[in-house]
Amino acid sequence: MTPLEWGIVALALVGAFFGGVAALGILRLPDIYTRAHAASKSDTLGAVLTIAAVGFALQTDLSTIKAVFLLTFMFTTNPTAAHAIARAAQEQGIEPWTVEDGEGER
Repeated sequence: MTPLEWGIVALALVGAFFGGVAALGILRLPDIYTRAHAASKSDTLGAVLTIAAVGFALQTDLSTIKAVFLLTFMFTTNPTAAHAIARAAQEQGIEPWTVEDGEGER
């Protein structure tokens, strides 16, 4: 394998790891605010790394340009959507989870 192929595999694996971390965070975290954080940070990083791997793997001018546009779109929309969801939850009066909320559950 060439160094480029090793780099593509590394980007794809690290992207898949962060995608798994995001999914685990959404399933395990207690409230909408922490879930939005997991979705916006880990999912964005995982998707961007995976799309970068695809861009390097295709190596054609048009496909690489499309991948760069998609990376820019992902960096812009994912955190913005998570912020909008958290703000809507706050405006609806949803209180953040605290340690006192979880003491009786264990």
